[in-house]
Amino acid sequence: MNITIIGGGIIGLCSAYYLQKEGYQVTVIERGDITDGCSFGNMGFISPSHFVPLASPGIISEGLKYMLSSSSPFYIKPRLNLDLIKWAYHFWKNSNAKTVLQNAPHLNNILQLSRGLLNEMRNEIGDVFDMEEKGCLMMCKQTKTLEHEFHLADDAEKFGLNVERLYKDDVQKLEPNVELNVAGAVLFKDDCHFHPGKMMIALHSYLKSKGVQFQLNTIVQGFEKINNKVSAVITDKGKFNCNELVIATGSWLPHIANMLGIKLLLQGGKGYSYTYNNVEKNIKYPAILVDGRCAITPWNNTLRIGGTMEFSGINNNVLVKRMQGIYHSAIDFYPSLKIDFPPTNKIWNGLRPVTPDGLPYIGYHSNLQNVVFAGGHAMLGISQGTGTGKIVTALIQKKAPGIDMSAFRLERF
Repeated sequence: MNITIIGGGIIGLCSAYYLQKEGYQVTVIERGDITDGCSFGNMGFISPSHFVPLASPGIISEGLKYMLSSSSPFYIKPRLNLDLIKWAYHFWKNSNAKTVLQNAPHLNNILQLSRGLLNEMRNEIGDVFDMEEKGCLMMCKQTKTLEHEFHLADDAEKFGLNVERLYKDDVQKLEPNVELNVAGAVLFKDDCHFHPGKMMIALHSYLKSKGVQFQLNTIVQGFEKINNKVSAVITDKGKFNCNELVIATGSWLPHIANMLGIKLLLQGGKGYSYTYNNVEKNIKYPAILVDGRCAITPWNNTLRIGGTMEFSGINNNVLVKRMQGIYHSAIDFYPSLKIDFPPTNKIWNGLRPVTPDGLPYIGYHSNLQNVVFAGGHAMLGISQGTGTGKIVTALIQKKAPGIDMSAFRLERF
């Protein structure tokens, strides 16, 4: 069977990985060159700890507060856009305790599935992307923030996660090379991290060696359909026939879906990062700086800082003040860290695909018989990549995916 995947990010490549293992002939069509998407420049966290969906209690009021500051970690560009208005309405509707209570177990299921599969993938494609299994710190400056994280740690333990509650001196012992300005942290020991760019390159090379065909720098322009099946993808580089189609285009998911007559609510949330090389006294643990709403990741003597959630449409414009907020938070938490503010022309940005409830879209639409959608993983694409690829393969094989898929259905809004 010939399977075409549109999208060469982590979701598309993981889908290709499991499909080729089952003997399918796979072609990946990607608008870029693999290295220019959100999967490449993110923080590299694999986070079973992130079982609370993005749409959660308090996020609306917090977001409104942040919008008053030009360097804040959250921003929505005001504009008259019907899709944005509909998305915002459903995001508001889902940001409550009852919905989170319903959705967290589903998010936990796919995160745990993905975490278990990652080690198998690493062993097969090679340990070449700086993966470390030491956990991730949820670092807090304020005591009230730390108390909230301790409460979340209680919930994490109910899901079977291994956590450690740390106060300032405990955290400082984990980071002997740098001074910390924190009240404490929660160490999520099941989390891990790797270099996402190296991971993407390694997975791409492995898939090519296994016969997966890549059509890079190729723009999808339309589709040929026979009844309720897609028979071919039309691109600026020609037509590609398919028996089954997987659409894994990240923040471009609504655009591609619209070509097929399907409406999906999703917004691209822009994040920024910058990577420092040859850091003299580097940190040892990846961390989310909870009060600062940003993150920091070490790989040997390399360090990446990143964060923000900016809803300003599909573009790669850089608002430098957003990066200033990230940089100042990093310095605030690690006062002795010797890093300079990044050159503005070297600041990386990428779009995370955010659904109105913080859960991905995975599955078929009732209007199309042979098209699987897989996207909307927000900031957890890397964390959910392997699990999503495994599920996509099971769906195409008409097999049970192993977890309850009801929360991920496309037609839930």
